[in-house]
Amino acid sequence: MHLSFSTVIEILGIIAFTVSGAFSAMQKRLDVFGVFILGFVTAIGGGTLRDLLIGNTPVSWLRDVSTPLIILATTVVTILFKKRVKNFKVTLVLFDALGLGLFAIIGIQKGLDAHLGTGACIALGTITGCFGGVLRDMLLNHIPVLFHKELYAIPCITGGICYVLLLPLIEKQLAESISVVLICSFRLLSVRHNWRLPRV
Repeated sequence: MHLSFSTVIEILGIIAFTVSGAFSAMQKRLDVFGVFILGFVTAIGGGTLRDLLIGNTPVSWLRDVSTPLIILATTVVTILFKKRVKNFKVTLVLFDALGLGLFAIIGIQKGLDAHLGTGACIALGTITGCFGGVLRDMLLNHIPVLFHKELYAIPCITGGICYVLLLPLIEKQLAESISVVLICSFRLLSVRHNWRLPRV
């Protein structure tokens, strides 16, 4: 079966955010069911809201059985390999940044496919990238990272602008790759150097 580059990006995003959610749950010492739910919600949260906003219903994961299966398999593998992970926090940040970049670009592409304006597409990408993490943090009784810690939405917006500007100039796959790397790098640098927006 031939998979498009965008499909590969979406699968990688699902895996990355599932790992992020599962590690967050394991940090809180939740049971196996809790770990699965956190992985599932983190992986599908942003995409579900995106699909609802553009009227793409039933939402994608309800129409494609492969998505829940990927989440289930990724959660099982994450649980099995948890003892080999020496630093949960670093692993969580890495996978969260990767999921952020991958899902942001997928969200923008879905907006372009729906013939939305540039600003709406970038907003849709930001929602797709961020909302799963927001739900994850809320379920764990945390203030979402999006609202008070290192830059989270800003890397999505920056990468989205980059993607839209590059699309007319270079091949789509290259534009997607560059933008994903930009978002991931920006997010990781913001964590490394504690970049934040001014507090009110």
